Amino acid sequence: MPTEQHKEIIAFGPFSLIPAERLLTKNGERVELRGRAYDLLVALVSRPNELISKADLLRQVWPGLVVEEGSLRFHMANLRKALGDGSNGQRYIVNSSGRGYSFVAEISRSPTQNMGIAGPAPFRHANLPIRLPMIDREVEIDEIPARLRTSRFVTIVGAGGVGKTTLAIAVGHQLMESFDGAVVFVDLSMVSDPGLVGIIVASLLGLSVQSENAAPSIAAFLRDKRILLIFDTCEHLVESVAAFASSIFGSAPKVHLLATSREALQADGEHVYRLDALAYPPEGTGLTAEVARTFPAVQLFVERARASGAQLHFSDDEAPVVANMCRRLDGVALAIELAARRVETYGVHGTAELLDQRLALSWLGPRSAPPRQRTLHATIDWSYSLLSDLERAILRRLAVFVGHFTLDAVTAVCGQDVSREDILNTIDSLISKSMVATRPIGTVMSYRLLDTTRAYALDVQIDDAQAKELATRHANYCIEWLERRGRDWSTFSSGQERTHHFSKMNNVRAALEWSFGEDGDPRIGIRLAAAAAEVFLAMSLLPECHRWSQRGLVALNAETVGSSDEMRLQAGLGVSSSQMYGETDAVNDALNRSLAIAESNGDTLYEAGLLNMQYIFHGRSGHFKLLLEYAERCRSLGERTDDVAIKALAHSARGMALQFSGDLGGSRVELEAVTEMILNSQQSSVLLGYDPHYRSIVALARTLWLQGYPDQAAERIRQAVALSEATGHSAALALVLAGAATVSLWRGDLDSTQRYIDRCYTLAEANAMGPLMAIARCRKAELAIHQGKVRQGVDDLRAGLKPIHAARHELLTTEFNMELALGLAQLSQAAAGLEIVDETIGRVEESGELFQLPELLRVKGVLLQSIQAHEDAESCWREAIRLSRAQGAGSFELRSATDLARNLAGQGERKRAIAFLQPIYDRFTEGFDTTDLKAAAELIARF
Repeated sequence: MPTEQHKEIIAFGPFSLIPAERLLTKNGERVELRGRAYDLLVALVSRPNELISKADLLRQVWPGLVVEEGSLRFHMANLRKALGDGSNGQRYIVNSSGRGYSFVAEISRSPTQNMGIAGPAPFRHANLPIRLPMIDREVEIDEIPARLRTSRFVTIVGAGGVGKTTLAIAVGHQLMESFDGAVVFVDLSMVSDPGLVGIIVASLLGLSVQSENAAPSIAAFLRDKRILLIFDTCEHLVESVAAFASSIFGSAPKVHLLATSREALQADGEHVYRLDALAYPPEGTGLTAEVARTFPAVQLFVERARASGAQLHFSDDEAPVVANMCRRLDGVALAIELAARRVETYGVHGTAELLDQRLALSWLGPRSAPPRQRTLHATIDWSYSLLSDLERAILRRLAVFVGHFTLDAVTAVCGQDVSREDILNTIDSLISKSMVATRPIGTVMSYRLLDTTRAYALDVQIDDAQAKELATRHANYCIEWLERRGRDWSTFSSGQERTHHFSKMNNVRAALEWSFGEDGDPRIGIRLAAAAAEVFLAMSLLPECHRWSQRGLVALNAETVGSSDEMRLQAGLGVSSSQMYGETDAVNDALNRSLAIAESNGDTLYEAGLLNMQYIFHGRSGHFKLLLEYAERCRSLGERTDDVAIKALAHSARGMALQFSGDLGGSRVELEAVTEMILNSQQSSVLLGYDPHYRSIVALARTLWLQGYPDQAAERIRQAVALSEATGHSAALALVLAGAATVSLWRGDLDSTQRYIDRCYTLAEANAMGPLMAIARCRKAELAIHQGKVRQGVDDLRAGLKPIHAARHELLTTEFNMELALGLAQLSQAAAGLEIVDETIGRVEESGELFQLPELLRVKGVLLQSIQAHEDAESCWREAIRLSRAQGAGSFELRSATDLARNLAGQGERKRAIAFLQPIYDRFTEGFDTTDLKAAAELIARF
């Protein structure tokens, strides 16, 4: 390596570059460059006027790292900005599109001026291990050298297996030139005696030290030398390494120190750099291979699997499986590498199954790995062996938590024989030793064990009595939390506000499994399932609500029959069954039983929620005449309380009931009242996990369309969807989207209908809402008929109606029957269509769904016209117009008037036709781009 006297200066324009000192100046003043931008400059000026390919630059500037081309463009842009490239006519770097870059400015090279008498000969010694490839550590490779230059002492702290040693070695290689080769790597992983730290360092420096305390002699030797010392794996020798490092740091001002440890050294001058795990994809659906590859954890998995010989194509089918494994392994590099090595033998899906069965703590890594990193078990065992007895006991107790937990939870569950002060101190210590991870959720700090650490801790044996006491305390804490915070779900206005609560539900699930398990306590299970039911509903976790409500009801005894616990369990079973399977007698029985207990207990809010569910039950079952009765009961409740949600529910129920009965004016008054309350309220209106109020805005949109205000209806639909989306209740949103699709289809907006119904189906499927999935399939069949695929639409509609009838979910069957009849007419089967319409007319007259009668009569007229029964058709249309006018249903009136006018015109009575249609058309003030109004306008234009 060159001495200080013979360092080269490369000059171009106003700039001078001294590579050996990583120094760039402009007109004598230092130019600050980020590490990669500087390295790019050195690479380019080393081969002036030569095109250097992007691949060559990536290999030279990021040796051993897998880096995207975007990083090269980013740092190249920073370099050009620092040089002022392109400004004031200056040109230094030229880009050859798609190929690479060239440094084109004229340069001159000269040695630095003689600095006088040479100082002491530099120490040169490099024993760094081979630099291994890394994924996504580009930022760290930039930041850590920068911190070392400014602070001289950095400790990389992180959990076992996260990649601290690999990163430290890479930093050493990065800084090799800056330190003229004076980089010493001190591997302490095999050292057990704290007194040997100084002796080992002395040996690596080539010193012979006779004293037991080698620090003074080493400090004297290093006092005038510029060296980088890397202390690797310090956690088991923290005190000794801290004392030694502090001594060197204070007495040798040119020495730089880099350490790796699972906890900070807490030494003088130390700056901690906490190394996080690799980022992995969040939970969710629809993850593609392209998206998954953008996450470093997935990149590492794929790269290591292929390096191990696996023929991994990484398809869209494999992407979510790999993403889930990376999540399970918390992005820990070592864990991911060990799992990836199994892919050659078991394949992606087979490896995932093995991982799901038991986190594979014993899987072997490469033979070249240190013993502590040959398996995950060895990595964690290394950390566990360094804990105190109390730390081990608390760590084992923490394994009862699944996912995140709070300090209050730890104190309640783990503190039966330990003071709060000792628990808090122990948690602090476990965090500092990277055994417990921290993460803020909202304004609350949350804690968790990595899944691999938890699996290890669960293997630590404790006696049966301790295990049962721990599980009991954990379950009781979950009950207390649910009872204290469960009703909060009805006040949250967005999914983001519920994030903190979402994280705790994994603990509730674990406690339920234990409570109803072989060694559990079913009495606790009843209380826990009852407390969890409404939260499961609010989270749209219908299958879980159904399962645990059913388990709780089976376990009821004489003491709990008729209790509030039974009330909540019956409600949970009834509501979840209704959404998943339809309106059965069992649903009605469960809701009635829960309602009776709520009335007996004076639980007004629950009573309101149950009245709403009974209202929905009878509405879906097609018993529309009963709806006003339930609406009046809700209104009576609302008058006895100040609860905004109950008052809004009363308006909502009455508004929809009046709509079904054909009183559109009364319906609009009620629904506008509830909409105003919703928009002005800061609280959500979720009752029993069901949000009737945003559906009330959909109902208002239906009323507005019926009255002849299609644009206002569309705006209300958009408003309802947006508000429902913000709540984060996916099951409730699915219902809102189904209603939105109805109004969009009435408007003739097939594109919006398609979007709404596709999304509705996806959410219904995700939430196991069988009847709603059937409705979505029928709606898609309707769209097929409107799009001209009549045969397919008719067949699909017939098939889709069968499960709807089986589930007694008759709310929309009138609309589907009309569409089916019209489709049959297009297939020359008008007689079959007439039979369906006549049967439907009889049913709606009996059930009370009177607002549909005008449209049913119009459709009947269309069918009669198709078989040349013109007089009967005209009679139907005239009656439809009369009923529409009586109800105030302007849109239905326009449809019938258009059909009648078209028929009259076809018989040569154009003047009668236009005299009939024009006044009805003229009453409209909006919606002129909708299908019905355009059809009427075109017909009038032809007259």
